[in-house]
Amino acid sequence: MNEDKKGRKFVYPDSFIPAVGYVRIYFHLPYRQTEGIIKATGRSLPSHPSYGHMCKRVNSLKADFNSSIKTDDDDDDLMIAIDSTGIKVTNRGQWMSEKWGGVRDKRKKGFLKIHVAVNTKTREILALEVTDEKVHDGTMMKELVKRALNGHLHHGEKAKSVLADGACDSNANFKFLNDEGIKPATKVKRNSVVSTKNSKARNGEARQQTGDLVRWKRKRGYGHRWMAETAFSSIKRMFGEHVPSTRFQNMVKEMMMMKVSLYNLSTRLA
Repeated sequence: MNEDKKGRKFVYPDSFIPAVGYVRIYFHLPYRQTEGIIKATGRSLPSHPSYGHMCKRVNSLKADFNSSIKTDDDDDDLMIAIDSTGIKVTNRGQWMSEKWGGVRDKRKKGFLKIHVAVNTKTREILALEVTDEKVHDGTMMKELVKRALNGHLHHGEKAKSVLADGACDSNANFKFLNDEGIKPATKVKRNSVVSTKNSKARNGEARQQTGDLVRWKRKRGYGHRWMAETAFSSIKRMFGEHVPSTRFQNMVKEMMMMKVSLYNLSTRLA
């Protein structure tokens, strides 16, 4: 296309840049080595992008991965698992320092927190939010469920239930699920009591859990919440427990556009 062309050359298509990013993420490569692989394997290409060009194009991509989500014809029994995990921004024992204390380098930037909504049937990630370590899990539940419903279900369809741990135990979250017509399956705190200040949905869950927690878990299918842990384990084993990007916006794009999108793609193919 660029042969004998006058003026500015054509740019690499947007469909080519994510493929380059997938190669880099999957094989844990810096951009310079990725350039070498593209140059060696893409001998039929008239030219290949430089490592600087690849870095700029990957970081300019829109942080969205809904296009990789598989749609199910049978969404009536969709169960969404909500959870979060930490991702290091360095790879030198950062989590141990944060968790157990010790001398902390002031230059370190803390760690990322990824909040996900997972389809317990397909193990695919339906929604993702990337924040810093100071954001509480419970505040992200409403946004995750909204994104999962808007991007996955057809108009008028509802999810069966949302599975979450005690971090999401709040009247606001129970009210939101009740307004959406979704059955709550949130584990309340151990010291929870039935109170007139609480919503009816939360009081009902508190009664059942304090009466017989094992029965409640079996009734709600609470054990399927571990599908979120399975997704975290798969992502960290495949792509590592840290992000090499240095800017926060690039870290978000690396998690959304590359790692989670590639995880969903591999889950769908499996």
